[in-house]
Amino acid sequence: MSMPLHPASPPSLPALAPQNSCFAQQACEGGGRRGNAVSLGRDPIKTGKLFHFTLQLQDDILNDAIFDEDHNEMVIVKDIDMFSLCEHHLVPFFGKVVIHLRKYLFFLHFSPPRIVEIFSRRLQVQERLTRQIALAITEALKPAGVAVIVEASHMCMVMRGVQKMNSRTVTSTMLGVLREDPKTREEFLTLIKN
Repeated sequence: MSMPLHPASPPSLPALAPQNSCFAQQACEGGGRRGNAVSLGRDPIKTGKLFHFTLQLQDDILNDAIFDEDHNEMVIVKDIDMFSLCEHHLVPFFGKVVIHLRKYLFFLHFSPPRIVEIFSRRLQVQERLTRQIALAITEALKPAGVAVIVEASHMCMVMRGVQKMNSRTVTSTMLGVLREDPKTREEFLTLIKN
């Protein structure tokens, strides 16, 4: 089974590819560093490579990695490390993801952290990231319910703007029985607190 990215990917930044370091060069110069300064050296090229690595979009999430598994219980994957780039400020946000599946017919050969990585490797906003992960899992595995919670620290709030070092943003998407059944939702929220 092959599944395209869903929903559609946000625009990428082709100018940030390693062979084109114009963006990084302009950013360095805008920050007060002269483009011909000896200390600048290869910084624009290294910055372009960093963006290229961070924004590795993928066309196929599952790559035929699904097998039948009729599972009627709860599965929770916690503390999945995540990092992405804020599409508004081009600075990182990073944190942890929790994924919950309830009663599914199929399972993945690779782990849910792979789906988190695929959707976070692009210019993102946390709300969209949370929903994309939930929708991709729902479409692929057809579970009775999916919950995704993302808790992240945004450098755009830490190093600029409000400059609050310990602020965290929490977003959630709940689909199926986790959205419709308060008892199932409460069970999930109790389990992730412990």
